[in-house]
Amino acid sequence: MSVTPTLEADVLRRQDPELAEILLGELTRQSTTLQLIAAENFTSPAVLAALGSPLANKYAEGYPGARYHGGCEIVDVAERIAVERAKALFGAEHANVQSHSGSSAVLAAYAALLRPGDTVLAMGLPFGGHLTHGSPANFSGRWFDFVGYGVEAESGLIDHDQVRTLARTHRPKAIVCGSISYPRHMDYAFFREVADETGAYLIADAAHPMGLVAGGAAPSPVPYADIVCATTHKVLRGPRGGMILCGSDLAERVDRAVFPFTQGGAQMHTIAAKAVAFGEAATPGFSAYAHQVVANARVLAQGLADAGLVVTTGGTDTHMVIADPAPLGVDGRTARGRLAAAGMVLDTCALPHGDARGLRLGTAALTTQGMGEAEMARIAVLFAAVLREDREDTAGRRAREEVRELTGRFPPYPE
Repeated sequence: MSVTPTLEADVLRRQDPELAEILLGELTRQSTTLQLIAAENFTSPAVLAALGSPLANKYAEGYPGARYHGGCEIVDVAERIAVERAKALFGAEHANVQSHSGSSAVLAAYAALLRPGDTVLAMGLPFGGHLTHGSPANFSGRWFDFVGYGVEAESGLIDHDQVRTLARTHRPKAIVCGSISYPRHMDYAFFREVADETGAYLIADAAHPMGLVAGGAAPSPVPYADIVCATTHKVLRGPRGGMILCGSDLAERVDRAVFPFTQGGAQMHTIAAKAVAFGEAATPGFSAYAHQVVANARVLAQGLADAGLVVTTGGTDTHMVIADPAPLGVDGRTARGRLAAAGMVLDTCALPHGDARGLRLGTAALTTQGMGEAEMARIAVLFAAVLREDREDTAGRRAREEVRELTGRFPPYPE
């Protein structure tokens, strides 16, 4: 099933050609540039079909068998399938698949376990913490008292001694383990030990590694955390959305925290698309994909290091690579702009122990397109050539041409 013919044949092209052109333009952008943003991926046509289905029309506040609207007998089946597939995929006793995003999943986890003013220990924002881990601009920083832990200056790894000391000193109600820019596996057993020692709940914000967990390419937080929050996109390759996993003892509290406390009606088309993605992630092909994502990230990290960039923690265990381009004479924001002009799309992120910003790359989308280690090595070379160029150099133009050729050989949605 191809994406483009579906769109071109759709009524949208006749009824609203202006918007149809925008959709086609975005498809072209995605298909002719390298998507290196760590949080992005390409969903399957089947996931896109569920997102564009008549389930989008249905209002379904509540849960299967206990809705506030009539006519939910069909969508109830869809949600039950999504829940059962999530539980089986991750070995969880309970799954809530209604969260609209990873942030809303975290909000619901806090609502289930905490009260305003409670102390929470989480990774500090300068070290890779998410907005929901205590940003003063976010509900988390306004409603709760966050204490931030960081990483070791030398290794870039989480400072476990600091985590334990802060937990003993502040006695938090909850400890959050998770990051938007930590390329190594979390030691969930360690965080469980500290949580038990200090009487805290353990919340795993596993938005980034959850797809790797599904494919057996990363350790699972489910056996250790009281609540696991995740997104269903990123490496998991489903629709944009969130989910929550927990034990049966917290199931009712989590469900009430999602609805009616933090959300209204569930998005049934998205929940159906999540079910499709969970089904895809349970296949041997997805396991091979997840392991290839990690293999690609390691080759990319090594290639960038060989080219002179400083790779945080010296490498990666996941889909993510964090690199400082300063040794090549360019700062993070300038580097992102140069790379974007050459067709390589990525993010910047805070670098620990300083004010500089580095580059955050991910290999999930490129791997979905079928690229492997050889392509990662070549991308690293192009990457460095663009960053080394001066105003008289044509490296950026040459790289853009090569990016077009590369993406032409690996289209995200083949005809």
